[in-house]
Amino acid sequence: MSLTNVAINREYNDVDWSADAGERAHLLQSPCVENTPKACREQSATSSLGAVFIVVNAALGAGLLNFPAAFSTAGGVAAGITLQMCMLVFIISGLIILAYCSQASNERTYQEVVWAVCGKAAGVLCEIAIAVYTFGTCITFLIIIGDQEDKIIAAIVKAEAGSSEGSNWYTDRKFTISVTAILVVLPLSIPKEIGFQKYASALSVIGTWYVTVIIIIKYFWPNEGVSPGLIPSSPASWMSVFNAMPTICFGFQCHVSSVPVFNSMKRPEVKTWSWVVTTAMVIAVFVYTGTGVCGFLTFGSTVNQDVLISYPPNDVPVAIARVFIIVSVLTSYPILHFCGRAVLEGLWLRYKGVTVEEDVVMERRRRVLQTVIWFLLTLVLALFIPDIGKVIALIGGLAACFIFVFPGLCLIQAKLSEVQESNSRRWCALVSYGVLLVVLGAFIFGQTTTNAILVDLSG
Repeated sequence: MSLTNVAINREYNDVDWSADAGERAHLLQSPCVENTPKACREQSATSSLGAVFIVVNAALGAGLLNFPAAFSTAGGVAAGITLQMCMLVFIISGLIILAYCSQASNERTYQEVVWAVCGKAAGVLCEIAIAVYTFGTCITFLIIIGDQEDKIIAAIVKAEAGSSEGSNWYTDRKFTISVTAILVVLPLSIPKEIGFQKYASALSVIGTWYVTVIIIIKYFWPNEGVSPGLIPSSPASWMSVFNAMPTICFGFQCHVSSVPVFNSMKRPEVKTWSWVVTTAMVIAVFVYTGTGVCGFLTFGSTVNQDVLISYPPNDVPVAIARVFIIVSVLTSYPILHFCGRAVLEGLWLRYKGVTVEEDVVMERRRRVLQTVIWFLLTLVLALFIPDIGKVIALIGGLAACFIFVFPGLCLIQAKLSEVQESNSRRWCALVSYGVLLVVLGAFIFGQTTTNAILVDLSG
């Protein structure tokens, strides 16, 4: 592959560009990591156990807060757990397929694998999907910041005034989100690289696990006056189960990040990777299930789309969880924005037919412009969208494409290129499974996106 995509947001002759690629693979977010020299790769290689925790970290995120509401939408604990278990088979198989195709095509990022295996049209669609998905995720991050700040400010104002919470201009949700985003998120999003985020990422992991532990503890020792609403034991209809799928897909979508992780391993072998992703997804299932079940049973059908909003503002352990979540999304927004910006930059350079080196003079000006426009659009939408459930309902369908559709297409194309095996039963079974993934993913995307537009947005 040419050096055009070596590092779309980095100049080719920058110091240590190749060594930094390993770090960016660990950050799991850059879609522009390119092949690194063997010595550098071995120096920064990841062990199998390390890869397990990196994949878990990539899977666990903002979707955690929406899982109790997803269990309520699905129709109870049994329906929610069953849906997760059924999805788990496809999630793990998709990760294995991507590793197989990455190894076969010798490509190191998700969209590059799709480009190499499925061709230009699928590659462009994949890049556009990544850009839209990361854009939507950035909106959810800003909404989550507003949710948590509302509760924290409410507790502070009530404690200081000794009465009900006030309605001063500086406590308004739109003001607090805007100030936090402009002062923290925007400055972190402008730099070309995100290596400085590696320390904050560790804090994000701690925060995610802390939130899960608190929700489980609060189920067994609930606050006074907190009583669950109606707790359904079965789905109201089969459609209600499908309406919970966007949250499941959004929560478990780590496929875009998985390809760089696979290639960062000391021994990038499909068999070893199968063990890595199976272990990682089982851990993620326990975390999501613990949060979903305990959060749902604590509040029942009255649970909020952001489960932390359902708890009283003066609960100290929950307030600490809110602070952790704010820190987590403040550091995650720039990483996701970096992904989307890199994809848009790649599309632009490819459209212009120039390389990074040829267009380096305009890089800084274009990067700042892209960042400011991206930031303002996500901020405006976050200010006028009331909850994360509406955004997740939309981008959850795209997550299904990353889990089902693109891996399915890659599997079909990879097998079709193996003409010599076309008569074997295994070949036919794998092609059929690829078709199943594409059809199932397309159905989930179409159903959930249509439902989100017709019900959530119009409502």
